[in-house]
Amino acid sequence: MCHHRRRTWGGRPAVVPEMESRMTDLLTAVNDGVYTSLLIGLLVLVGVVMTWRTRAVQVRLFTQMVSYATRSRRGADGGISSFQAFAIGMATRIGIGNITGVAIALILGGPGAIFWMWLVSLVGMATSFAEATLAQVFKVRALDGTFRGGPAYYIARGLGSRRWGTAFAVLLVLSMALAMPMVQANTISATVEHSHGVPTWATALVLVVLTALVVFGGVRLVARVAEIMTPAMALGYVAIAVAVIAVNLDAVPQFFADIFAGAFGMRAGLAGVGGGAMAAILNGVRRGLFSNEAGMGTNPNAAATATVAHPVQQGLIQSLGVFVDTMFVCTSTAFIILASGASIYVPGVTGIEAGAELTTTAVTTQLGGWMAWPMTIMIFFFGFSSILGAYAYAEVNMNFLRAGGSARRVLGAVTVLTTGIGSVLALQTVWVLMDTAMAVITLVNLVALIRLAPWVVALLRDYERQRTTAEDAEPRFVAEPEVLPGPLPGDVWTPVPALRR
Repeated sequence: MCHHRRRTWGGRPAVVPEMESRMTDLLTAVNDGVYTSLLIGLLVLVGVVMTWRTRAVQVRLFTQMVSYATRSRRGADGGISSFQAFAIGMATRIGIGNITGVAIALILGGPGAIFWMWLVSLVGMATSFAEATLAQVFKVRALDGTFRGGPAYYIARGLGSRRWGTAFAVLLVLSMALAMPMVQANTISATVEHSHGVPTWATALVLVVLTALVVFGGVRLVARVAEIMTPAMALGYVAIAVAVIAVNLDAVPQFFADIFAGAFGMRAGLAGVGGGAMAAILNGVRRGLFSNEAGMGTNPNAAATATVAHPVQQGLIQSLGVFVDTMFVCTSTAFIILASGASIYVPGVTGIEAGAELTTTAVTTQLGGWMAWPMTIMIFFFGFSSILGAYAYAEVNMNFLRAGGSARRVLGAVTVLTTGIGSVLALQTVWVLMDTAMAVITLVNLVALIRLAPWVVALLRDYERQRTTAEDAEPRFVAEPEVLPGPLPGDVWTPVPALRR
């Protein structure tokens, strides 16, 4: 899920009252300052700290991440499988911003931005591991037999602060159920209208029907849909990139040369419109962080729903999601654009106004105009998957707020309604407010991660001890005082329930 400023297209209402316009401008300025300086610094810092505290778990146990991801479809005992939880998380990680956001990073930072995007994703994997592991250990069992957890839960149960957990949950519900569907739906309908002349109301109708069919089935149905749709759309997009690379195979070494040279300002002509090496660093880091969601407190809500034998298992799988999002999906966008040639993209010359269409133009130029519809369909499902993932996150936090079944049905109706509204109206203030809420959510989550780091270390130590002493047996976590740095509330991981993990 990449947060970037959306633009309106022709024919959209653009005039807002002066007071709303001033508030939007003020919040935009505040958000830009917070995201550019404070959040980026903190996200990188927490990633480095978690890498150090876990002794680079993302490198040491990478093969186990892949192993769990490829064999985690079963063993849920009627609940949500580890792979389904992974797919829900990937549904929001792999959003429209993976296409337009990376294009904007290339425009502003040049090819070198991709190197810094890769680098920051490495430390982000450790952050994602930590928050997913915490979401698992502090999760609770819902009335339907599945699990719920996430930052609101580990703030309340791990730090003993129900008040801050409630504040987190409220902000996340507002962001995910109100703003996120609007943002994604608006970008989808604008793209379809601009590229193919399809009226926004027609796109709205399709989105509303599809969203309603899934969200009223609850998190279980979202998980089943995500399990199929997320891998399909990711593989489809990577396949397009592979086709583009195949057409330009002899230029691949030059792509890498430009990326590394641009990262350190080693060669003229590789800087983006935002400046030299510093712009490459800033835009690459920003895109890497906000694309894969590591540390932002959203993905753990999906991680907690999985039925696993040990919290670390899901931590490893969710950490792999950062790698897949950055190294496969975002990098695919970068290579598509870099392969397009000077007629489509020139570092330091191509302007920011080209960002929304740059990737699609690059694909159609190299593979033919017939690829316009496949790219539009890809963008549609990238956005649609983010809407479904956002709903799942919101429902998890409604559970934390102790909302009943009727409230969750209202949540589904609100998600469908905001999807329809966002498809036909460009509500810039809503998007800015979402950025503000996400900034607060991220800050709260990062503080919680640092304070709960001893839990992450203890759980990882227990997991690795079991792997060492019983190589053929799957590590199985049981909450015992000598293992953990403090008492663990609830009975999810006590000896008897743990046998059903």
